[in-house]
Amino acid sequence: MDEIQSVIEALNGCQRALVTTHVRPDGDALGSTAALVMGMRSRGIEARVLLLSHLPTKYAFIYEENDIRHWDAEAGWPAGLELGEFDSLWVVDTGTWSQLPGLKERIGQVKGPKVVVDHHLTQENWADLKLVRTKAAAAGEIVAELLERWGVVVDQPMATALYLALVSDTGWFAYSNTTPATMRLAARLMEMGVDTDRIYQKLYQNERPQRIALQTLAMDSMQLAGDGALAVMRLSRHDFEQAGAGVPDTEGVVNIPLQIGSVQVSMLGVEPKDFGPVRVSLRSKGQVDVARFCEKFGGGGHARAAGLKLEGGVDEVMAKVTGEMEKTLREGEK
Repeated sequence: MDEIQSVIEALNGCQRALVTTHVRPDGDALGSTAALVMGMRSRGIEARVLLLSHLPTKYAFIYEENDIRHWDAEAGWPAGLELGEFDSLWVVDTGTWSQLPGLKERIGQVKGPKVVVDHHLTQENWADLKLVRTKAAAAGEIVAELLERWGVVVDQPMATALYLALVSDTGWFAYSNTTPATMRLAARLMEMGVDTDRIYQKLYQNERPQRIALQTLAMDSMQLAGDGALAVMRLSRHDFEQAGAGVPDTEGVVNIPLQIGSVQVSMLGVEPKDFGPVRVSLRSKGQVDVARFCEKFGGGGHARAAGLKLEGGVDEVMAKVTGEMEKTLREGEK
């Protein structure tokens, strides 16, 4: 039995499923979970979502318009949520504990299978079943394949959720992870009635002024290192207060310096409001495998998009990571 058939067998055995995804969910995470939940509901499975941080305003429409009920664990474990009430756990768009705060201590309560559906290179071996396609452009591609193999008739709401997943992780099909299979799937979803113009406006023409203010502060902090091959930005607690913005408003900011011709790697360090570890996001044009680089610090991700967390002040952390990245860039030139 192939791995996808094993996952389908697990779906066939479900009656009440809990679906979750990584902290600070993006469009791929939310579109994929929404499509999976709708597919489960079409087969009579009661499905709920656990979000480990707030539902971002930018993507909230995909949950609100499709009655995707969810718990929010941003401020702590939700009252009344008992994992033992579910006969399966479905983790989408991640396979690492560092992206699932608060879950590791409770996962043993789930009675049935724990399943990972993901496309990231970095994985940990804790799930009972894993459906991992590292060549998939987005988790949404894998969910689409799963629903098709399961025999679910994908309707317009499901297609919209899957399209959101695709465009979010491919930069509207501009990133190098976009494949012919990605485009063929996008075309099929459009044929199912996806309003692409509406999604584009939701994602790219619907920003809050606070996000633009925060983006400006990040750009003001930018410094070039490694003979211009490395762009380094940082955002402090004071920056968030000044802009009136939150951590979700940092999404996509790290990509901006890649517009500079000499820049091969861009890094953004974010100091959290709760005095936890500094989160460092990295993006690469391809010369450097940032997933492998982040693994040195306990992080991971994709070859061109990855992240890590380190304790300390944002300046201290960024100095450490910057030094290591400069060394990596020098070694790559040899």
